[in-house]
Amino acid sequence: MKHFLKETDFTPPEVSEIFALARDLKSKRGRPECGRPLAQQTWAMIFSKSSTRTRVSFEVGIHELGGNPLFLNKNDIQLGRGESVEDTARVLSRFVHGLVVRTYEQAEVERLAAAGTIPVINALTDFLHPCQIYTDAFTMAERWAAPGGDLLASLKGRKIAFLGDTACNMANSWILGANLFGMKISLAGPAAFAPTAEFQSFLAAEGYAGRYEFTTDPYQAVKDADVVYTDVWVSMGKEEEKQERLAIMSPYGVTAELFAAAKPDAYFMHCLPAHPGEEVQQAVLDLPRSIIFDQAENRLHVQKAIMATLALPSRN
Repeated sequence: MKHFLKETDFTPPEVSEIFALARDLKSKRGRPECGRPLAQQTWAMIFSKSSTRTRVSFEVGIHELGGNPLFLNKNDIQLGRGESVEDTARVLSRFVHGLVVRTYEQAEVERLAAAGTIPVINALTDFLHPCQIYTDAFTMAERWAAPGGDLLASLKGRKIAFLGDTACNMANSWILGANLFGMKISLAGPAAFAPTAEFQSFLAAEGYAGRYEFTTDPYQAVKDADVVYTDVWVSMGKEEEKQERLAIMSPYGVTAELFAAAKPDAYFMHCLPAHPGEEVQQAVLDLPRSIIFDQAENRLHVQKAIMATLALPSRN
């Protein structure tokens, strides 16, 4: 049984297959030939963190694949009242066919996967956000691949620049994903928010030690970039640090001037929600080469492909 807890849980050939399936599901959405690989299945969604795009895309995706989505707020189940992660996994494995988990600690999704007997998908932790990175890569590849060509192959050698909080889950995931996809990645942010020692140890264990560039100069990071990427500077759970974070990261906001320093045909990406005037100017969000809403839509198609790939045969 396979899980999707981090980007490297799929090999590059498997990523190519997922991207091809996502493209097929997207082009055939709503048509009978899409199939119903989750027919007669119920997939539970345990969310400790609120969400718009993640919740809606997974609920709609499970439904469109023929399954029944069951949303579980952590405080509505015994996991929020002291039941162990392991017992929760064992119990839910008797009832449902898959788990989608959006929580704080990476260890929690790993423990659920280890103790249960159903596929587990990491829908976000404070350490990684693999569904978003696969979606972002797919969104880029749609623009660069030849019609009908290998989407993953179109990413090789491309450069992504990530600006702002380069110690956050999105930066971690993009470093890991860029290496998996054969891309180059340059990150720019305050020295105090460089990739952490914990993440660097994790990256080394994945076989990608040191395979990224970090700089405190945003213009150096965006030079020759095919994509300029940023994320919010104040994530959930960091609200008490807001003023400090805004002050120290202000040089790394994506302005029209900074974006213009990338390649002339570069794209701007942001996993949303965006805070105009902080990590990015509204003028950049409004550019034709801002593809933020394509990213948002593609969460549906890529996550459907991931679930269809992981789905166990129906037990009903």
